[in-house]
Amino acid sequence: MKTVEPLGAVRERVLSSLRQEIIAGRLLPGDRLVEREVAERFGVSRVPVREAIRALVAEGFVHFETPRRTVVRRLTPTDVTELFELREALEVYATGLAAERATRADLAGLEELLDRAADATGAGDAETITDVNTRFHDRILAMAGNGLLISVMEPVDGRLRWLTRRNEEWPQLLAEHRELYAAIASGDRERARAHALAHVQANHRSTVRHLFGDTGSGSGAGTGIGTGDDPGAGTGADAGAAREGAV
Repeated sequence: MKTVEPLGAVRERVLSSLRQEIIAGRLLPGDRLVEREVAERFGVSRVPVREAIRALVAEGFVHFETPRRTVVRRLTPTDVTELFELREALEVYATGLAAERATRADLAGLEELLDRAADATGAGDAETITDVNTRFHDRILAMAGNGLLISVMEPVDGRLRWLTRRNEEWPQLLAEHRELYAAIASGDRERARAHALAHVQANHRSTVRHLFGDTGSGSGAGTGIGTGDDPGAGTGADAGAAREGAV
């Protein structure tokens, strides 16, 4: 007898898959999401697809260009700045707590992730670099031991990963993560906070540079990824040139 998958489970499966496709760059800014096509691709009805798309709108990944046209969102410099301001406030605080509360097991876990990141960086493995570096930051957040802090980060975590994948300066990221680890391992809260702040600010600059060029934070503030007169802009080579990266 065939098991019927609950509607809620179908919705979550479609939502998770679409979210990951956007984060990974398989769906690009400006790409259209058509309920019928998505339903056929996943082999499901249009109801869970419609609900998944609404959830993606709420999470900031897609938006309704018109009542009948839903596309992957084109990020602007303002979007990037706002997300990094939030990341700066929360991650710097979390890193200070992690330095005070880290156990030997916590630090060993971070060391293991750094070793894996080094191997992936040497191999130029973008997918693994992104995964491991995301886990590195997630581990630091968990080490802070503040459940409320984690719950505040959850709604924007996906969008932050979407942004930071564009940063391909992998050796520099690895060096910054090693310095961050050393600061946390020292147990010095202020040292850890200072390194976390420098890391987030450097990542902000790199992300803006990769997305918008050197003028992205200035006169280009009114533009975004794949913007232009063509509604389909953002699905071509320029928008996809920097799909992958790390945190």
